[in-house]
Amino acid sequence: MIVAGPTGSGKSELALRMAQVFRGEIVNCDSLQLYRGFDIGTAKTPPASRGSIPHHLIDALEPHSVYSAGDYARSARAAISSISERGHLPIVTGGTGFYLRALLAGLPPLPARDDRLRARLNQREIRRSGSLHRLLARLDPASAARIQPGDVQKLVRALEIRVLTQRPAPAPAAAEPLRGYRVLKIGLEPDRARLNAVLDARASEMFQAGLVEEVKRLLASGCSGEEKPFESLGYKQALAVVRGAMTIDQAIASTRLETRQYAKRQMTWFRRDREIVWLGGFGAEVAGQAIDLVRDFLAGAA
Repeated sequence: MIVAGPTGSGKSELALRMAQVFRGEIVNCDSLQLYRGFDIGTAKTPPASRGSIPHHLIDALEPHSVYSAGDYARSARAAISSISERGHLPIVTGGTGFYLRALLAGLPPLPARDDRLRARLNQREIRRSGSLHRLLARLDPASAARIQPGDVQKLVRALEIRVLTQRPAPAPAAAEPLRGYRVLKIGLEPDRARLNAVLDARASEMFQAGLVEEVKRLLASGCSGEEKPFESLGYKQALAVVRGAMTIDQAIASTRLETRQYAKRQMTWFRRDREIVWLGGFGAEVAGQAIDLVRDFLAGAA
């Protein structure tokens, strides 16, 4: 089963409850919770709160590791297969919609990343803002139409594919979907005003809980601050505090604003999936409804 929804909606709490009731194991689908050492800002469920429930693909990578949606799909599929072989229920939870789509629908065959080419493309964008989108529009108009001009990461990947293969990006139909499983998708949709209040409070709590100190420890352990997790909400603001570019109050205000915006984008992404059964509340509030849904779903397989 899948537990999806925006950040702060209680996905982890609901997944843990489902795992307790249905002999489940949790498979993380949050791209940042994969990284060791990034705990406070990613809202990882602390080990002491996981009880006896196995968690997969959490703290699986070092901060400098390079990891793609394709890598995630392969790892998650292997975890799901192993969990199923034990007779347990795989429960995939997280808010990284692209990773979830890669897991379920698969991705077309794509070339491996080319760091030298990526560096050249990034430098081009630094010199002339907007140049990557204009270049992609000439080389692969269909891909350019799907990517915002400011999304440099996606633009670099699309151009990388175009340059390395000498062809436009392959069609989604070339992907290999996950097979052999029935999938129940549950989505959490709390009231927007209530969710924003929770996100605002959580941003403050992260900094009070030592987010800046966590970033200092990561830098002291050898991180440069250029690693991918430092680009994420909360961490980039905490890094700015450490480097003297922001005050704590500015960092909290920035994190609050960007997290609310991110939650809105997540809902836009997940709303495209017509298979998701939406529950109107936070995870703890709708646990009873979710349990009934899962029971009916599992009974249908009997």
